[in-house]
Amino acid sequence: MDTEHLFKRSIQDREHFWKEQAREIRWFRFPEQILSENKNSYPQWFPDGELNMCYLCIDKHIEDGFGEQTAIVYDSPVTGQKKTYTFSQAREEISKLAGGLASLGLQKGDTAVIYMPMIPQTLFAMLACARIGVIHNVVFGGFAPHELVVRIDDCRPKALITATAGIEIARRIPYLPLVEKAIELAQDKVENIIVYNRKLADNQHEMFDGLTDYEELVKKSEPADCIAVESTHPLYLLYTSGTTGKPKGITRDTGGYATALKFSMNYIYGVNPGETYWAASDFGWAVGHSFSVYGPLINRNTTIIFEGKPVMTPDAGTFWRIISEYKVSVMFTAPTAIRAIKKEDPDGELVKKYDLRHFKKQFLAGERCDVATLDWFEKYIGVPAIDHWWQTESGWPMVGLMTSDGNYKIKRASAGKPIPGYDIKIFDENGLELDAHQEGYLIIRLPLPPGALLGIWNDNDRFHNSYLSQYKGYYFSGDGAIKDEDGYIFITGRVDDVINVAGHRLSTSEMEEIVSSHPDVAECAVVGIDDDLKGQVPFATVVLKNGSDISNDLIEQQIVQTVREKISAVACLKNVMTVKRLPKTRSGKILRKLIRTLLDGKEFRIPSTIDDEKIIEEIQLKIKEYRS
Repeated sequence: MDTEHLFKRSIQDREHFWKEQAREIRWFRFPEQILSENKNSYPQWFPDGELNMCYLCIDKHIEDGFGEQTAIVYDSPVTGQKKTYTFSQAREEISKLAGGLASLGLQKGDTAVIYMPMIPQTLFAMLACARIGVIHNVVFGGFAPHELVVRIDDCRPKALITATAGIEIARRIPYLPLVEKAIELAQDKVENIIVYNRKLADNQHEMFDGLTDYEELVKKSEPADCIAVESTHPLYLLYTSGTTGKPKGITRDTGGYATALKFSMNYIYGVNPGETYWAASDFGWAVGHSFSVYGPLINRNTTIIFEGKPVMTPDAGTFWRIISEYKVSVMFTAPTAIRAIKKEDPDGELVKKYDLRHFKKQFLAGERCDVATLDWFEKYIGVPAIDHWWQTESGWPMVGLMTSDGNYKIKRASAGKPIPGYDIKIFDENGLELDAHQEGYLIIRLPLPPGALLGIWNDNDRFHNSYLSQYKGYYFSGDGAIKDEDGYIFITGRVDDVINVAGHRLSTSEMEEIVSSHPDVAECAVVGIDDDLKGQVPFATVVLKNGSDISNDLIEQQIVQTVREKISAVACLKNVMTVKRLPKTRSGKILRKLIRTLLDGKEFRIPSTIDDEKIIEEIQLKIKEYRS
């Protein structure tokens, strides 16, 4: 496969290129128009095409004679449950749930929030929505009520689909009290709350009025057929951290996304229909949408729903057990997971227990993977560990390697090369393209390829300001990068105030709002500092109000608890350090990058705009004192 030629065609002859790729999926009406613009002059793909995502994922394979192939494997070490579903069995569950949603009055264009754990019913709910044109928003199960409220009030769902509980290792997290609190706080009142009762042994949950039982709804409903939706019809909304603190509702289309996912499974991941593909991600993240649900099912791969963790469920060999037991061919996870396994099993003893003969490739994304972790993986697992890079906004890889024919070259610490369709440049602040080995902003010439975001739900101004206003005619990724002489790209990290904790993007400005709400805090700065396990973790520096005599230990304890309650434990804020003052520019802007550099103990240049250089020494002494 000539990947250079493929890439050139995707940029120079993009409409023909993507028309060919669109033929790889089955349309109800094949598009005559390949590329156009919406009313805001933003590019959109295949606008006059019609299709249905659930049909592509399920019904098509049954029509093609693969109804008895296993579509879904559910493996839950936290409950000891295992279950498989063929494509035919999955269709029965999905079509009846879709019929149930329709019986409650949901129809094409309505929205539904799905707040559920890693169980098959979450996937069924996503596909049931897609089947009847309902736009879903999956929220990470266990997210705090405040996070649920933001999403409910923004997308105004006609239904909220949830479960009685989720399980984090050995801890049961009841969802209904969280849902009840969110419903109470939300301005928009949700008409239908559908609850899947997991019937766990310690199933003590407070039911409240107005709930619909998921299983009863499925049992009494007639199956619904797939409806045709236009290519540009939103399949889902997925909220991602924004620099203003309020999450952005990234909106995904149907036809462009389906085309891009089919292309990804074939060319990037190089996985054949019928093989088992496993993305170890929560459904609530972009990876869970694209590569636990839609991508593998479009490609007729068996997908795995894993309700567990890389370690402690029961040990650091659980990934290798899954790969061995279900003959996983290609896997995708975050470097954090591999680092956690490496920490627990440094000599790879647990790997030896399992037959990994079917395992061909390990893909990594979500954060930069350190070389030591890649070395460990290569030594003990013995299959290629392939880093790649993308965003919630893109929905599929932007930088990576085309691995389908095995003729690819990994460069350590690089995420790969631009993927076909992504015309990537490295610019400086003035919009000038940089030479090789110079760090700048990673930007992409418009149009973005199929599969990328349609926009931000109900907020075109914010969409334009966040992504399109920095460089005219280009998409601004918010990441820094370096390109080498061979075209390989090295991602250097976020350039805004979003940090990446174990593959989860979290807004430091949202955390700052919470930290600064503490009665003793005058001002604060939250930055992401380097962490061996999670890539980055947040660290708060706070200035106390005059007259406050609260101890550092107590304020740290209180702030950590508040952030957990308002965002969730995923935020991982554990460090709060009090300082006399924060370093600022002469115009009063907090120098967050300087704080981060000092906390990481890295070399730094004194910013020319700093209002008082003496503060650097003050903070260095404070860090030494705090860490001792």
